[in-house]
Amino acid sequence: MISERIAVEFAGISMKTPVMGASGTFGFGIEYADFLDLDAVGAIISKGITPLPRPGNPGVRVAETPAGMLNCIGLENPGVDAFKRDILPKVGAACKTPLIVNVSAGSVEEYGQIAADLDVDGVAGLEVNISCPNVKEGGIVFGTQPEAAAAVTRSVKDNTKKPVIVKLSPNVTDITTMAKAVEAAGADALSLINTLTGMAIDITTRRPILGNITGGLSGPAVKPIALRMVWQASKAVSIPILGLGGIVTWQDAVEFMLAGASTVAVGAHNFVDPRAVETVAEGLDQYCKDQGIAHISDIVGQLEA
Repeated sequence: MISERIAVEFAGISMKTPVMGASGTFGFGIEYADFLDLDAVGAIISKGITPLPRPGNPGVRVAETPAGMLNCIGLENPGVDAFKRDILPKVGAACKTPLIVNVSAGSVEEYGQIAADLDVDGVAGLEVNISCPNVKEGGIVFGTQPEAAAAVTRSVKDNTKKPVIVKLSPNVTDITTMAKAVEAAGADALSLINTLTGMAIDITTRRPILGNITGGLSGPAVKPIALRMVWQASKAVSIPILGLGGIVTWQDAVEFMLAGASTVAVGAHNFVDPRAVETVAEGLDQYCKDQGIAHISDIVGQLEA
């Protein structure tokens, strides 16, 4: 039984634990119901939802790497209308765990519209994926320009009463610039990091393994980078941070929290151990007990550097 010492509030969302299932790796939560107690999960972050249905990328979408995985799923999803009609009621019936919906769009206006569409019961908050190309501006990725990231944040905030968590791209020179920009635009919290851009090559065919050529790298390989960026961002902003990227064990989660994350999410490791989210939470609870820590929040940002 998880104790109250790891219950948290993040961006106004009450959670039994600070450990979530990361977007793109935890489905809509209900896919994991046979493996763990969904009510013991801090929050479920849905796979990415877009204004219209998307079939995803053709060809090979996933490739294993020595310390993680590459993916180019291409935001395959049923679209916001089908999500609200067919999936959201099922999640609500399966558990009382907060559902944070990850959203993506191709323009500032579309981000605002999907935020408005999801300002409904059953949605606890929005995680805004800004690692998407701005189709109106020649494909420039929102998450690489502070002005564009801020514009998306403002558009979402203007169209929802839900907490807005902006997921930052690590594919930038200075993560603090992006963090400050979205905080100034009204973000309630940050989520970092998203995947790093990478690729893999088949030396026999001399062709890229992934159908999209490049993809997002996740898993243990990205953890040192994620930790560094969480630490940097936590020093630059005053809003809370959801830390993720390579978390496998509860010890990894402790590192992220010491670096400044208030909550954490397990991503790629869910594919290895479908009970990982619950196992990490149990480990954090035991860590607090063993260390005489009254509440898990007491360790947030306590890195002595």
